[in-house]
Amino acid sequence: MSIAIIVEGKNDRSRLRRLLSSEVNIYCTYGTPGTEALEQLKKKVGTSEVYVFTDNDSSGKKIRGRLRDLFPDGEQIYTRRGYAGVEGTPEEYLIQQLEKAGLEEYIVYPPAPAL
Repeated sequence: MSIAIIVEGKNDRSRLRRLLSSEVNIYCTYGTPGTEALEQLKKKVGTSEVYVFTDNDSSGKKIRGRLRDLFPDGEQIYTRRGYAGVEGTPEEYLIQQLEKAGLEEYIVYPPAPAL
């Protein structure tokens, strides 16, 4: 089963790309997706297992609502309120959220800092 994570923007994607193995596909909505963008996203994702990782703000909630309708079985993951979106969330917290969603096997853990 392939995995698809949907994020809001390309900076979110590049932030998660550093933490996830290449077998995980990461797609962007580029803001609140309209009907056509949602159709294209649905085609790209296909039969993948879907995870929606959005910011904990009003636009993130709006996007999450649209994607929940499109992917009712999708798992919802989001940043903590106060962080500047997925791209501005500390890596440790992103990793915690990915682990909570059951994606440990796909996480590329950063090397521990040298002592």
